Amino acid sequence: MRTSIVRGSLAGVLCAVLLSSCKPTVKVEAPDKPITINMNIKIDHEIRVRLDKDIDNMLDERKDIF
Repeated sequence: MRTSIVRGSLAGVLCAVLLSSCKPTVKVEAPDKPITINMNIKIDHEIRVRLDKDIDNMLDERKDIF
């Protein structure tokens, strides 16, 4: 009985030591060469003005407004 407790304790300590020694490491380093980004951008825009039929008729009738 006592030997099984000692074996269990040793196994637990051994597992703890093994798990504590396995630490993942991540290294982040800047590149030696500068980063070059080439971008070709084309921007198109379109503006649409919609008038109500009444306003459109009024503008047709009174062309001297503007």
